[in-house]
Amino acid sequence: MIKALILLYIIWGYNWVVMKVSTAYFPPVLFVACRALMAAAVLLLVCAFRHTFWPERKYWPWIFLTGVSQIVLNNAAMQIGIVTLSAGLVAVLNYTMPVFMAILAHFFLNERLTKRKCFGIFLSMAGLCLLMNIHFDNHIGAMLIVLGGALGWAVSGVILKLKLGGCDMITCTAWQMALGGIVLVFWATGSGQTTVIWNLTSVSALLYNVLLAGAAGFFLWNYILQHMEASKAGTAILVVPAIGVLSGILFLGEMLTWNIALGMILILAGVVIIVRKHSSHILHR
Repeated sequence: MIKALILLYIIWGYNWVVMKVSTAYFPPVLFVACRALMAAAVLLLVCAFRHTFWPERKYWPWIFLTGVSQIVLNNAAMQIGIVTLSAGLVAVLNYTMPVFMAILAHFFLNERLTKRKCFGIFLSMAGLCLLMNIHFDNHIGAMLIVLGGALGWAVSGVILKLKLGGCDMITCTAWQMALGGIVLVFWATGSGQTTVIWNLTSVSALLYNVLLAGAAGFFLWNYILQHMEASKAGTAILVVPAIGVLSGILFLGEMLTWNIALGMILILAGVVIIVRKHSSHILHR
């Protein structure tokens, strides 16, 4: 489990650099749609090879629901929000997902929302705010939309725990991305933003998102959710934006400031507080 988390941190964290580069070549919605559909195609080939292409009929409604809430709604909310809000504020609002997931898990998954968990979540969210150096604006409507996307991400995680635990995770992830990708294609086509600049950089960015951030990343996320308490997994994922900012410093020449350093420390401290007992258990098995 620890190895899966670390691998996901690296893949999704560095993808912040890749996504930033890709904006010069792709319309945002079209890029996400291509990533989802092409990653789904890769995973479906794996499913065909493993003879697990089709999930059982009972899982289809829940796969569709989680595909829409995780792949479509969350991405749509971020894209709408970033039109009027700063990128840092959108990232912070989107990564309130662990708060929503911890609350939902308390009521639906019998995962107690303890004082330790609350303190860990508070530390991590405070660190995230410092990390992104956010400035709160007056665009309440856009902020609520992004928060709604974060809630959709949390809901999909709880549904996966409740209804998709018996489904093969590669098959589940493949069809989540396929169904979500189809919806995103309609959205991208309707927006009229379909012009792409093709070169070695744009192709490399797309391949990274298809093979790693898409296929491998979402499979790892679903796998982690399947084997860890939802509230702990949600908080553990907060390391991703910290790795993203660090990647920007290392590969894009961005500045390392005091608030970034302190933010990373607080995020890591909060994650350790939340997951330490679970991690200790895994390491001793």
